[in-house]
Amino acid sequence: MTTLQIAVIGVLGLIGIGLYGLLIARNLIKVIVALQVLVKGALLALVAAGLASGKLNLGQSLAVMVIVVDTVVAVIGLALALQVKRRMGTLDIKDLSTLKK
Repeated sequence: MTTLQIAVIGVLGLIGIGLYGLLIARNLIKVIVALQVLVKGALLALVAAGLASGKLNLGQSLAVMVIVVDTVVAVIGLALALQVKRRMGTLDIKDLSTLKK
């Protein structure tokens, strides 16, 4: 197997695990973790695309940018989850989706 084939298998695995986690998770923090796994699959896809096109540096620089943005999004999501837990007492998405003004 070539390096590119291994990367594609890794991409499909990470994206599959992330989507599965999004579908079955009811806890807000588990949803954030599943999104992180999904984004890591996209990062691996960026690097693999750079490897396939012969522009590995471009793929790696895009991946670093996505890592920075993804970290900011994760921190904001976890901060929001913490505030929801403090105010509502639960992180269950089904309980939070029935809230009204």
